[in-house]
Amino acid sequence: MKWELLLAGPARKALRRLPGADRRHVLAALDAMERDAFSGHIVRLKAQPTAWRRRVGTWRILFDVVPEKRLVLVHDIVRRTSTTY
Repeated sequence: MKWELLLAGPARKALRRLPGADRRHVLAALDAMERDAFSGHIVRLKAQPTAWRRRVGTWRILFDVVPEKRLVLVHDIVRRTSTTY
């Protein structure tokens, strides 16, 4: 069963601004998340019960999961730096 994937405004904006190769990698990760929200290299963020992040190279997809509704809400796509989290 597929998951519903919703991109928030900041995530859509970040996706449009990604360089071509990085955009393809992130889009492939988002496609995989529609099939299985918990696939790939994901980690639950501390002190936030529904918040997760998925690593895609130097980029991080920040998202929430609502298992009852099979919903993945992508909040943002950010480049990993020393101050990302």
